[in-house]
Amino acid sequence: MMVSTAIARSINELETIGGLNGTDIANVTSVSKATVSRWRNGTKRPQPPNERVLSDLVYVVKRLGDYYTNDEIRMWLYAPHPQLQGQRAIDLIHAGRVEEIFRVLDRLDSDGYL
Repeated sequence: MMVSTAIARSINELETIGGLNGTDIANVTSVSKATVSRWRNGTKRPQPPNERVLSDLVYVVKRLGDYYTNDEIRMWLYAPHPQLQGQRAIDLIHAGRVEEIFRVLDRLDSDGYL
């Protein structure tokens, strides 16, 4: 049985817009790369907590896509960020702390820096 193609689309967006790969997605969702491949192929659906992580990650990546290239987005997600008290955005997404990232993105929208 094939499951939602929305998950496959999300994974594709993370790869094309965000410069992320299957290993990156596996790491942020704490699953194996093979599981991410099954999500992409539609043979398995993520558990609700991982659906949340994926949707948060897609949202952040799309917002960053307004300002940065895919390589820059990947770097932004993985680099310690001064506006996040030296934490990495990818770790905050994994921990469900995306509100902190949203505040930084809102400042980016209004000020055009970061």
